[in-house]
Amino acid sequence: MAATSKLNHLTDGLIAAVTKSGKDNPRFRALKRRVDDTLKSPLYGRTDQFAVANQLDGLEEKFRVLSRDDLADALRLRLTELDEHRGSLFPEILSLLLHLADRPAQLSRVDRIEKPRAEEDRQQLSWTDLDASGTAYCDEDIWENVDYCAGSSDEDDISSLSDSSQRARSFTRTSIAREDDYVIPDDVFSSGEDEELVESIESAQFWRDGNSSDMPQSKQAFSRVVTELQLVREVIFMLQGLPTSLFWRLDGQFELDRRYTLSHLSPAALSSLLRSVSSCGSKIYFLRRFAATPQTTAYMQTFHRCIENHLSKFDKFLSDMQFEYLSQRSLAVSLLQLSDGVQSESRLLILLADLVSTLECESTDNTVRCLDLLYDLVCSTQAAGDDENFTLLARIFFDCFETYARPIRRWMETGQLEPSAHAFFVRENHERTDLRTLWHDWYTLDKQPEFANVPKFIRPFADRIFIAGKSMVFLKRLNMVADSERLGKVALSFEDVYPSDPSLSCLPFHALLEAALSKEVNEQHASTSSLLRTELDEQCGLWISLEVLEHIYLCRDMSMIGPIDAKIFELIDRGKGGWSDRFLLTELAQSAFSTMPLIDPTRLIVRSAKDTDSTHRTRSVKLLRTLSFDYILPWPVTNIITRNGIAAYQRISTFFMQIRRAKYTIIKQRLQYSHADTGKESSDTDTRSKALIYALRHNMLWFLNTLYSHLTAFVVSSTTESFRKSLSTAGDVDAMIAAHRSYMDSLEEQCLLSTNLHPLHQATLTVLDLCISFADLQSSRSHQNIFDPTRTPRKQTLTPAKPFRTGMTPTPRKTRYEYSYGDEEDTDTDEDAESDSDSDNDDKKPHNRRRASLQDTHYIQRLQDIQNQFNRLISFMAAGLKGVGRVDGQVSWEMLAEKLEWRKAKQVVWS
Repeated sequence: MAATSKLNHLTDGLIAAVTKSGKDNPRFRALKRRVDDTLKSPLYGRTDQFAVANQLDGLEEKFRVLSRDDLADALRLRLTELDEHRGSLFPEILSLLLHLADRPAQLSRVDRIEKPRAEEDRQQLSWTDLDASGTAYCDEDIWENVDYCAGSSDEDDISSLSDSSQRARSFTRTSIAREDDYVIPDDVFSSGEDEELVESIESAQFWRDGNSSDMPQSKQAFSRVVTELQLVREVIFMLQGLPTSLFWRLDGQFELDRRYTLSHLSPAALSSLLRSVSSCGSKIYFLRRFAATPQTTAYMQTFHRCIENHLSKFDKFLSDMQFEYLSQRSLAVSLLQLSDGVQSESRLLILLADLVSTLECESTDNTVRCLDLLYDLVCSTQAAGDDENFTLLARIFFDCFETYARPIRRWMETGQLEPSAHAFFVRENHERTDLRTLWHDWYTLDKQPEFANVPKFIRPFADRIFIAGKSMVFLKRLNMVADSERLGKVALSFEDVYPSDPSLSCLPFHALLEAALSKEVNEQHASTSSLLRTELDEQCGLWISLEVLEHIYLCRDMSMIGPIDAKIFELIDRGKGGWSDRFLLTELAQSAFSTMPLIDPTRLIVRSAKDTDSTHRTRSVKLLRTLSFDYILPWPVTNIITRNGIAAYQRISTFFMQIRRAKYTIIKQRLQYSHADTGKESSDTDTRSKALIYALRHNMLWFLNTLYSHLTAFVVSSTTESFRKSLSTAGDVDAMIAAHRSYMDSLEEQCLLSTNLHPLHQATLTVLDLCISFADLQSSRSHQNIFDPTRTPRKQTLTPAKPFRTGMTPTPRKTRYEYSYGDEEDTDTDEDAESDSDSDNDDKKPHNRRRASLQDTHYIQRLQDIQNQFNRLISFMAAGLKGVGRVDGQVSWEMLAEKLEWRKAKQVVWS
């Protein structure tokens, strides 16, 4: 209890010193609680005294290694004294001191430590005590400078500090010799037991002077005769890439040392033989240097490994030759036989060396150039009839192609790209966000000039590989993971291209490879494309969407379009600005199409754009260009029917609405005459005007009906039928997109909406505006006769009611007709006269009749101008359609031109 009380008192004092507060402080109580829990916890055991002893020994050793022997001696002395007073807590105390130590080897000094009690001063010796005469060391070189580098030893220094009694060193008398004068004894290298072995080794070193004793002494300085075995050994060393004396390595080539000759062979023949071998060795050395260079591309690493394997086989051949020469001394050594064997065994390596040399000489960034060169080499080797090397090269090619095709196989089977596939020709757009452009924008085919990153034997299949991978991505987005058994596997080997059938061995390599690749790629492409087509048809509603677009844009059912047209045209005739209210029109369109079960009304939106020229052309059909119907398709279908396709649908729909607008205006306008003419005898002028009005109305309605029926009943129906057939036979999504794009281009072209038919389209719009002008003229005439059939109103009284505020209303003043196709002025002038309404003066009736006669003449002239303009535009359209029909060969243009010319033969010409 006393120990516990003392421990608590010390703990409280320590905590109070740290917190600088009393026991009432919350922090003091928290620390007190934590300290008590720590002291009471049995998690901490006793300190390992042996580990502490090892740490102290290591610290002493560290002092001595760092040349702090004074610290090491002081530490050892105090540890020895501490052993005499050993206690149970000494290991904990020493462990605490070791943990508190801060760089003792750098920061500790001996003067800080109490030095041990010095021994009694010893009597110092002098030279006279050792040698009174002073001649004992006169003959020694003790006064010379000592070379510490030659005879330094750390063991003497360490052992001299182990005990203070050994600090006095005794220097022995030694003689120090200079390094230049030192001669290594012969017995170090040879034991003297086998002198014949040493002599044979020395005699084999033909490069030494004096070993060529077969020639006269005067010629030994210029040539040295060697044995054929020595030449064979040098040749083998050279082929192995080792340094030799017979061959010099210069800029990657081996040069021959002509000083060495054979006694039984002429120098010219020997030089020719050795040069052929050195040429082979140079190419093999170049191949060895390539094999020592690391590669980063995956298929190049495979090619690198294949070269290493064949080099290893060639080295084994050289080792076997060496073994034969060494083991069978009776075997005749022939340099010519070795040369023939090397030429035969290195033929494949030389072909590969030429390929690598061509690859390194071409400074290009083409990542698949090596694969193309290897493919060409395989084809040329087969053409040359070298079947053995052809088989080896073909296997190397398929090994490299298998590595290269891994990203292709992964892309086609899973729709995923490998991040490390730098040589792959499919690129991913990392900024993709919109599923409606998945097929068009998410992935791209890297089509550099001439497919620089695509191997030449893959280029015919690159598009199908690209489409197959995108189809897999599409299917994954539709949550349709393709069955692995249903899809093919893109994997080729030499056995797949060259089966055991001997009849196929004579076929060209490129033809068999192309057939095998075509089979594998086509199977994968067909399976994924077929599965995606099925999903687009059955799950995504592609055909239903096409039918919906036909109803909305191509006027397949006029019972739905009619109410929309009537409301829009009625609002335009009223002259109110609300006719283009998109909310009103959207509600109207949704209500009209809600009766059809295929159409989702919530997806239909009517948009209205601001037309800057609408204030001047409120009576022109061009005003309808500001309206557009937009149907929101499912995102898989929008990848087939793109935004450009929807824009083409909208342009066609607008053109059809413009035709219906002109027809609506003419049909609505009834030929009304004033009640004053009723019961009166018609004059010649009235008869002519009525006939001209009926003729114009008939011709205009005929033209509108002919044009609209031709476009809807023939052009749209026949083109749509052809499109459905091509879409049903499309092999993949790209073919479906191309079929729809061709369909829309054909529709726009036959509807006169293409760029090259712009003049004809403008002429058609001018005819439609002319029809509206005619209707407005009749409306104004009828409105005028209702008030006064004999009165010529003033200019301000001719302003029509609200439905015709800015129409082409006839006035007694100067008038100008402006059309999109040409500009024509028609000027009529009337005299200004005073008009008195409801006059009963008989004297003024003849005058009123003259004024009415002038007005009728002006009205007839306007009708004749409209007729002339109408006939001129129809003739222009017929001629233009026949012209473009002869160039492009569209049957619909010829048919429409014949219909328009048929009207020309029946038209009535009025003078």
